[in-house]
Amino acid sequence: MAIRANPKLIDDLALYGAQDVQNCYHCGNCSAMCPFSKEPYILPRRSMRNLQMGLEKKLDGSLEPWLCYYCGECSSECPRDAEPGETMMSLRRWLTARYDFTGIARMFYRHPISEIIAVLMVALLTGVGFLLVGFLGGDINAYGDAPNAFLPSHGIHIFDWALAGVLLAFLLPNCARMWWFTLGRETLGKDRRAHLPISAYFKALYLLPLHFLTQRKYAQCEHKRPWAIHLVLMLSYVTMLVLIMFFVGEMASGPTIDWRVHAFGYAASVGLLGTVVWALRGRVKKQEVQYQHSHESDWMFLVLLLVVVATGIVQHVMHRVGLDAAANISYVIHLMAVVPMLALEVPFSKWAHLAYRPLGLYFAQVRTQEVPVEAKVPSGATAAPAR
Repeated sequence: MAIRANPKLIDDLALYGAQDVQNCYHCGNCSAMCPFSKEPYILPRRSMRNLQMGLEKKLDGSLEPWLCYYCGECSSECPRDAEPGETMMSLRRWLTARYDFTGIARMFYRHPISEIIAVLMVALLTGVGFLLVGFLGGDINAYGDAPNAFLPSHGIHIFDWALAGVLLAFLLPNCARMWWFTLGRETLGKDRRAHLPISAYFKALYLLPLHFLTQRKYAQCEHKRPWAIHLVLMLSYVTMLVLIMFFVGEMASGPTIDWRVHAFGYAASVGLLGTVVWALRGRVKKQEVQYQHSHESDWMFLVLLLVVVATGIVQHVMHRVGLDAAANISYVIHLMAVVPMLALEVPFSKWAHLAYRPLGLYFAQVRTQEVPVEAKVPSGATAAPAR
């Protein structure tokens, strides 16, 4: 089967953050240093080679960028300063855009100003909408579950679930497209090259929650601190999301503190604030390899999250000390950051990694059960990995 090359692929990837890719002369140092580089996945060298050759279809069907956690060892050991770690990061952005059926992710990554404008517009519409709802139907001095509340918690609860529905409407089709590019196309497509038993999906299913909740692959890198920071950030975010989606009434009650939920909320707030400040500090100082190059989307993700955490803390404190009017205003500002973060950043930008990376690790394990279509495997025999 003929393979079509795209000679402009490197130039395209430059818009996603790839740098100095042409400097790579394939000495193999990067793959020798990477703890995740083992058959059938050779990273980052194979991705660097495919990118240099313009093999677009091989790259959009690759899982290797999702197996990389950007510990920075490969870039540190590169004798040509080809930045393989940053190239893998740029490929994750590029793949996020390829999976996205709407084209929004592609627009955000290639034209960062469009992401800034979209976030500001959604934030403004959110603020105007909630202020109208509050002033038309409530009292600015009433908060949460109080009678005639400015933003009643039950109404916010309905809005949260509607927002979750919108998010899933974008994210689930993109996850399905990821499956098609990486597994479906080669096992079910017209150029079918492999057979994959359905049982392989079920046998590896436990990997989805395992990698999502523990990020345990990251712990195999030489330096453990980035893994620990990443794990605290992810678990804090998930904890806060669960509290908001299922316990928003209890979170908004008060001013007495409900320790059954607020203890988790305080822990998550400390975790989010600490890890975001640490990441921002790293990107400003640029002392660690993985922070020496920052795409605009990295800053947007961190700044939005910082605003969400800070305004959430202010809103909570205002309510607990009895300043409910200030609590309501700070809550509106909080929602102005939450809505674009969830509606735009999760399906179309950096937060999409929460879905794609566990899926990538899961699909990578499933793929080891592929059998080339030409092979004859006796009944009951174990299939050898196709690659």
